[in-house]
This record gives sequence, C-alpha cells and structure tokens, in this order.
Amino acid sequence: MLMPKRVKEGRRKMFRGRMKGRSTQGNTLSFGDYAIVAQEPAWITSRQIEAARIAMTRHIKRGGKVWIRIFPDKSYTKKPLETRMGKGKASVEGWVAVVKPDRILFEMSGPVEEVAKEAMRLAIFKLPIRCKFVTRAEFEKEGLIGGPKPKPVDANAPVLVETVIEAEETAEALVEATEE
Repeated sequence: MLMPKRVKEGRRKMFRGRMKGRSTQGNTLSFGDYAIVAQEPAWITSRQIEAARIAMTRHIKRGGKVWIRIFPDKSYTKKPLETRMGKGKASVEGWVAVVKPDRILFEMSGPVEEVAKEAMRLAIFKLPIRCKFVTRAEFEKEGLIGGPKPKPVDANAPVLVETVIEAEETAEALVEATEE
C-alpha cells in the first residue's frame, strides 16, 4: 500500500478539507501516451490505487510502463465500533489521495492503443469515480501538452523566417569584415 514514510508530529490527524473546483495541477499528460482522467471529485484510498495498478499491469503483461500520478498523503480517522461520542479525535485508519475533476490518475506507454484502452478500462472499474481514457493525440489537439494553448497566428504579422535570414546575412557580412 502507498503511504507517507513519515509525517511530522502533530500533522498525522488532518482536517477533512474541501474538493471544490477543478484540478489545476497534474492535469497535463507528462510521461506516457495514454492516461486515465478523473471526472468527479473524490478521496481515493491507497487500496483502490493499488487495485487499479494491479489490474492494468496484469492486462499489459509487462508490455509497457505505468506511472501513478496520485499519492495518498492525507490521513483519515475512524472511531471504533460502539464507541460513544467525545473523548477526542480517533486514530488514523488509512491514507487517501484527494482527487479533483481533470486530474490525471495514471499514465501508460508501450502497448498498442487497444491493449492500453482495455487495461485502463479494467483499472477504471476499481476506482470509485467516473473516469475517462485519453490519448496523447487528444491532448495535443486541445493544446494541453507543453503549457497553454498557442495563440492564433495573425495573417498580417511579419514572418519570423525572414528575420532569421536577415540575421544570417548580417552575420556573414560581419565575418567577411573581420577577415579583411
């Protein structure tokens, strides 16, 4: 199971927090060619992450590489059964990853698209939220790889190639002037 190696004293029992809005980090394809993207907010436990990872790797039969893009770094607590209210906060029960919509959960590269799609479909069944399968081509079409979407080119704007050619000509002229 995934969990932090150690947590600073006094930070083991955490507040519940909020899952408002869309994911602003971890929402671009960074490593692989295929990805699972969350469509709903949720807490995903370390057991669910591990189950999804096993389902994917078994289907691709070591025919590719899988990246886990989320980590369960938030603790949750649970009181024992038949315990009365009060007496302080309960002990830590497990660890969860806070996931917002548009967050990439897993990435994969190596196998053919059909095999990757089936492997990720099996992994999505292990997760408690709606997810979708995306490819690098879809991300490039939306302009989500390598920063923000490029601005449209203005037809009246000067062409950059001409400026480079002029710079090369001036560089040649400088070389000839230094040789003389």
